[in-house]
Amino acid sequence: MRDVGRAGRAARRAADVVVAAAALVVLSPVLLLTAAAVGAALGRPVLFRQERVGRGGGVFRLRKFRSMLPVDEARGLVSDADRLTPFGRLLRSTSLDELPGLVNVLVGDMSLVGPRPLPPVYLDRYTPEQARRHEVAPGLTGLAQVAGRNTLSWDDRLALDVRYVDEASPLLDARILLRTVRVVLSREGVSAEGSATMTEFRGTGGSAA
Repeated sequence: MRDVGRAGRAARRAADVVVAAAALVVLSPVLLLTAAAVGAALGRPVLFRQERVGRGGGVFRLRKFRSMLPVDEARGLVSDADRLTPFGRLLRSTSLDELPGLVNVLVGDMSLVGPRPLPPVYLDRYTPEQARRHEVAPGLTGLAQVAGRNTLSWDDRLALDVRYVDEASPLLDARILLRTVRVVLSREGVSAEGSATMTEFRGTGGSAA
């Protein structure tokens, strides 16, 4: 990882806090309306919380708006495809489900830009090189997200994560944030081919469930 020094890390953290706080204030009407819509369409709770891995391998609870119905074997709601409603697809395609992640940025679990935070179950499946993605804080958006999102193979996605670790800079972050706007507006790469969301990472080679 490029050594940015204590001052650089402090400046990055300050920028994350300022932008996340401002975004939460400006987007508060959108957050409230989305929460109400989730409650009406999917019921409570409106937030989905799941353990994800952060910088240094530490675990935190990621916040998102719910986009799926709960597992219900009696009703045949087992797979992601079964549980993802048209309303949920809309939330995901517009990235509105990601907005509560701004709270994770504000409290320091995440950064605005960085590798996507993934579940702890993947930890022992990474190669040593792939595990370098945890040298930086995970982000709401990142190099892999603007380069193909869920359409990328796992090998390509993790390689981009490590590339970001090696090349991280304020200029790169700014470019990624600008590209994120285009990706979100165009709704590119929301789902992997043949999957309702994204495939499971099973180890080197990018094999999927």
